[in-house]
Amino acid sequence: MHAHLGDRLVVESPSTGVVRRDGEIIGLHHEDGTPPYDVRWSDTDDVTLVFPGPDAHIEHLEAEADDAPSGTGTTGTVGDDTAVPRTSANPGDIGRRVAEERRRRGLSREETARRARISPQYLAYLEEQPSDPATATLFALAAALDTTAASLRGGGVDRPPGQGHALLHPRLNDLDQEECRRLLSTHGVGRVAVTAPDGRPAVVPVNYEVVDDAIVFRTRPGSVPAAAAGNEVAFEVDHVDEAMSQGWSVLAVGPATTVTDPDALRDLARRAHTEPWAGGTRDTWVSVRPTRLTGKRITPADQSARR
Repeated sequence: MHAHLGDRLVVESPSTGVVRRDGEIIGLHHEDGTPPYDVRWSDTDDVTLVFPGPDAHIEHLEAEADDAPSGTGTTGTVGDDTAVPRTSANPGDIGRRVAEERRRRGLSREETARRARISPQYLAYLEEQPSDPATATLFALAAALDTTAASLRGGGVDRPPGQGHALLHPRLNDLDQEECRRLLSTHGVGRVAVTAPDGRPAVVPVNYEVVDDAIVFRTRPGSVPAAAAGNEVAFEVDHVDEAMSQGWSVLAVGPATTVTDPDALRDLARRAHTEPWAGGTRDTWVSVRPTRLTGKRITPADQSARR
C-alpha cells in the first residue's frame, strides 16, 4: 500500500463492501508512502495514527480529480448550516490563499500546522501543489487563520469588500506617519485618483512599488494613469479583513512626474517585484512623491490600534 498526502483512506466492511469509515491522509511516516499514516477521519474530525488492515484501501487524490465529470462537483458540509462548494476553486487556488493568509498574519508553517492539527509537511504540500483538501481540513485551516472556509475557496472573490457584519464596538484610529509608511511600503495594488485625458475625474488601480519614499508605477503613454504626471494626485491603498470586519487605509497626496532619467529607469526595472497585472508593454514609469500621508484603522474597541 502506497499513499500520498491528501489521499483518502477508506475502510470497508469485508462482507458487504459498505464504507464504514474514511478520512484524509494528512501525515506520512515513510518517504515511499507506506503505512502508517496520520488520518483525519471525516466522521469525527479526529486525527489518529493508522496501520491499515486488509479491509482498507487508498483512493488517490489524482485519480479522483481525473474521474470527476467536467463541470460537476460535490458540496462538503459540517453541521446543518455550513456548506463549502467543492467546485468554487481550481486546484492550487486554495493553497495560494492559505499561504497568503498565513504570511499576512505572520504565522510560520509550523505554527499554522499546529493550530490546524496537520503536519507541516502536509501544509507545505497544500501550499505548493495542486490539491483540494477535505472539508474538515479546510475548516481546520480556516479556524487556524481566523478566516472562513469559503474565503479560502475564493467564494467572495467577485464580491466588493466590506459587505460583512460591522463590529459591535469598533474603534477608528488615526495612523501615524511611521505606520502609514510601513503599510504603504514595498509593493502591492493601490488606486490613483487623476483627471483623465478627457477631463473627467477617474480612479484606477495600479501595481506599485515604493522606491526611496516615492510611489512608482508602470503604465502606457496616453493612458489614464499616465495623466497623473505633471499634476498633484491622490494615491490610496487599503486592506479589508472580511472575516474579522476590520481593516485599514492609507492616503498619499503629492505631485506626480514621469521618470525620464535612463539610470533611474534601469534601476526601477531592476528593483520591480512584479509585472503589472494588466499585462502588455508598460514602460512609462510615473513617480508620486507624497507631501501628505494620512491613514485610518478600524479595530475592535478592546484591541490595540497596531497589529
